[in-house]
Amino acid sequence: QVQLVESGGGLVQPGGSLRLSCSSSKTILSELGWYRQAPGKERELVARITYGGYSNYADSVKGRFTISRDNAKNTVYLQMNSLKSEDTAVYYCNRYPSYDPYWGQGTQVTVSS
Repeated sequence: QVQLVESGGGLVQPGGSLRLSCSSSKTILSELGWYRQAPGKERELVARITYGGYSNYADSVKGRFTISRDNAKNTVYLQMNSLKSEDTAVYYCNRYPSYDPYWGQGTQVTVSS
C-alpha cells in the first residue's frame, strides 16, 4: 500500500514563497500531481509531472509554481512563488489521474497578511 505524506505548508504573506514536499513510501512510476482544495470549492489539479520530468500547470499558477521530482528519493516537490490569497488551500499530492486510495492528509497553505 502506497502512502503519500505532504509537508511544507504554512502561513505566508502575499508575494511570499513556500516549497511543498510529498514523500512516497514506494516508487511510483506514473505521472504525479499536486492538487489543492480551497474552502467551499472542489479539489483541482495544480501541476503534474511525468516520471521523466515533463510538467504541466494549471493556468492559474503558470509562471509562479514549479513542480519537480526526485525519483531516487520517491519525492515530488512544489515550489510556489509570488503567492496570492487565492492560493490558500489544502494541498495534496497523488497520481495523475488521481487514485482514491492514495489521498493523504494534505498540507495547509494560507496566504494572508
